[in-house]
Amino acid sequence: MTEAAELPPAPEQARAVFGEFFPEAVRYAELLADAGVKRGLIGPREVPRLWERHLLNCAVLSEVVPQGVTVCDVGSGAGLPGIPLALVRRDLKITLLEPLLRRTTFLQEAVELLGLDHVTVMRGRAEEVLGKLQPVHVVTARAVAPLDRLAGWGVPLLRPYGEMLALKGDTADEELVSAKTALAKLGVVKTSVLQVGEGLVDPLTTVVRVEVGESPGGVRFAAKRAKAARVGRTRRRR
Repeated sequence: MTEAAELPPAPEQARAVFGEFFPEAVRYAELLADAGVKRGLIGPREVPRLWERHLLNCAVLSEVVPQGVTVCDVGSGAGLPGIPLALVRRDLKITLLEPLLRRTTFLQEAVELLGLDHVTVMRGRAEEVLGKLQPVHVVTARAVAPLDRLAGWGVPLLRPYGEMLALKGDTADEELVSAKTALAKLGVVKTSVLQVGEGLVDPLTTVVRVEVGESPGGVRFAAKRAKAARVGRTRRRR
């Protein structure tokens, strides 16, 4: 069994970011440092930098998420960025989407422990839940895959004129250039690279914003979505 490293005290910025839900953020950090490490969701070397590199880095994503929208966190893993976002934004309805059972078990335990009534855990791959998950306003993701592949999973889950917000590193601009053709085929109409967390995280969190038009996922997924809707209506009539 992997020994969990010692979790350092929360930095002052954490109180500013999480506000009244700071105690819940501490509980989540403790859970990641203990069960998260023991179950292989977080590497033991990440524990000393859990606050700066993970919780705060993800929570500041809230700066660019609109008010009162639905969110799907694709490949949620240990709940990053979905759970920190949920802690600071009770106005959102968030689905944590994760294919692996051991991770969804952890996520469900975390959601219950933290009292996150506005969060749902769903097991499955993005391509499998098309038609089962209601299209969302925002898809979030962090360290899941290169942008072109990630967009192929996440963009079809969006409702028309929705957006995908992907936390990326120094290669964000390069990934956007490489993914240009793939994004166009997926119905993407606008892209941008944002820096968030001014005065709260160092380095700043880099976010790639991918905005879609009226056909998220492009022509291919429009047909799949229409078929899923027809099947859903047939089942409801029975």
